[in-house]
Amino acid sequence: MPPCLIGIEACASAHHWSPGFQSLGHEVKLMPPAYVKPYVKRQKNDLADAEAICEAVTRPTMRFVETKTCEQQSMLMLHRVRLMQVRQRTMLTNAIRAHLAEFGPVAKIGREGVDELLLIIRDGDERVPELARACVLALAAQLVLVKRQILEMDRRITARHRASEVSRRLAEIPGIGPLLASALVAHVPNPRAFSSGRNLAAWIGLVPKQNSSGGKERLGRRT
Repeated sequence: MPPCLIGIEACASAHHWSPGFQSLGHEVKLMPPAYVKPYVKRQKNDLADAEAICEAVTRPTMRFVETKTCEQQSMLMLHRVRLMQVRQRTMLTNAIRAHLAEFGPVAKIGREGVDELLLIIRDGDERVPELARACVLALAAQLVLVKRQILEMDRRITARHRASEVSRRLAEIPGIGPLLASALVAHVPNPRAFSSGRNLAAWIGLVPKQNSSGGKERLGRRT
């Protein structure tokens, strides 16, 4: 086909197809699916979705998503996997606390409390049956593995942060460390896509959520 404009919803595999189409001479624009949905005129099907994408990609006020490189996608994956592991750590610690509380052993809030509970179980608490003890130790083994993986992810993020000049410059801002700086670099492929720093701050979520109508301003929590 001759070079043309291609609109794609910024969903799974979109950042893989975009560079491929651009290498063939086409102009590719990625759009958030939530911004395309209002242009669907009837029930959802492939034809209606394609028509909505064609309509949305030509709108002058449409906001587009910059194509991410493989390096940026890898960094985003690193952050997302770490976040998933942090949630797993919380889930495992809550499970250990809840199961042991059924037999009596409880500890203070925090990671030290969980360590105290595991120490009690390893020493052999008479209140906890042998079968329940084996189950808790299985959860404890998973918890140790997840903690090691989180530390390894932190080391990788720190190494990437030190290798990026932009990330190091962002870390000079008070309150921003290697984790936030590297995440911001990965999430924003081209900062010039924003017309101003205020728009970038609003995109990040440093603005209150609005529910204003009829001239009445209703501002909620930060988005």
